[in-house]
Amino acid sequence: MARVYAVVAAAGRSARMGGVNKQLLPLAGVPVIVRSLSVLERVPMVEGTVLVVPPGSLSQFRDAALRWDLKKVTTVVPGGSNRQQSVLFGLLAVPFECGVVIVHDGARPLVTQKEVEDLISAAADFGAATLAVPVKDTIKVADEDGFVAGTPDRRKLWLTQTPQGFSYSVLMEAHRLARARGLLYTDDASLVEATGRRVKIVPGSYRNIKITTAEDLPVAEALLGFRDVKKGQNTGDRRQETGEK
Repeated sequence: MARVYAVVAAAGRSARMGGVNKQLLPLAGVPVIVRSLSVLERVPMVEGTVLVVPPGSLSQFRDAALRWDLKKVTTVVPGGSNRQQSVLFGLLAVPFECGVVIVHDGARPLVTQKEVEDLISAAADFGAATLAVPVKDTIKVADEDGFVAGTPDRRKLWLTQTPQGFSYSVLMEAHRLARARGLLYTDDASLVEATGRRVKIVPGSYRNIKITTAEDLPVAEALLGFRDVKKGQNTGDRRQETGEK
């Protein structure tokens, strides 16, 4: 398989968390970003990780990577004015020899090793892939006056997650075209779709939530506890899993 690297986007302003950097908040005793990075540490196919962080926080994140012994974090770079630009800065720091790159949100700490490995395999096979889960609720499209304008077929709707994986050259070209056209997208799969390339859906998990508001933290802790009980893990096992000292 081609050489695989990861770009982890953690440069957001955490506005819906009251300005507190959500990536560094503890989740069951371990920082959110550390849990997200620890999963990538355990994936044998991932050779290294580029971490993209707020410009004024490089030392904090470097210290966290050292403290938690995250050996695959090769580079920590400052982000840009939006997510798309931040991911591009991360891609520019990836070694030229990279064949497949996965892009992950640092605020999704509950993704599993198997989900990441499945995503990488699909990216290698198809050139572009994303984790996603089927929509559970009926979705309505609204018009400008606040009335229902349509109801899409729920069977065709998926909630997109990260990580997303791509051929490195494919994703770089998608970013180049988006920049040239002055267009912003909410995720990298959308950039690649805009070039006309198809993106393969890889089934994810509803547990792979994104930490956005303060209410998400206790939900994530409950999901962590449920997963650990299901695995029959004890506290010592959890420390080994995350690298906790």
